[in-house]
Amino acid sequence: MAARALSVVATVVRVVCSLIGAVILLHAVFVFFEANPANGLVEFARTVREDFGWFTQDLFTPDDPKIGETINAALAALVWVVVGTMLSKLLVRLAPAPRAKAG
Repeated sequence: MAARALSVVATVVRVVCSLIGAVILLHAVFVFFEANPANGLVEFARTVREDFGWFTQDLFTPDDPKIGETINAALAALVWVVVGTMLSKLLVRLAPAPRAKAG
């Protein structure tokens, strides 16, 4: 039963981290293609990037700020997906092995 619960938690962690990464990547696309910043979806993606991808803000600062933000946001998205996957795999490994049924 504990193995099943940890498996579910691992799946939830992987999905949530992947969704955060996807929205941050969407922000990178919006920045690169100069989407309307007043649009609700663009504002939402920017907010998610600021809240969850702050650790790569201004990491790279090329001459073109649009390219810099695109790279920095894409890197934050990649970090979220990789860390989520690693945490998920760790949780699955921590799950106790199922017992063989005595017959």
